[in-house]
Amino acid sequence: MKKIRVKQVRSKIKRPQDQKRTLEALGLHKMEQVVEHEATPAILGMVNKVKHLISVEEVK
Repeated sequence: MKKIRVKQVRSKIKRPQDQKRTLEALGLHKMEQVVEHEATPAILGMVNKVKHLISVEEVK
């Protein structure tokens, strides 16, 4: 399965609680933090929910 690299590029301050929890569920706790995940439907749904706070790239 494909892997994706997710990086938090915007702050979670003044964001709704569900978006903060989604970032934490993705493993993003600080700005500029990078994590890798399998591109499962659940992960892609979380990425879509907070796409304005993160950057995503596919890992080769």
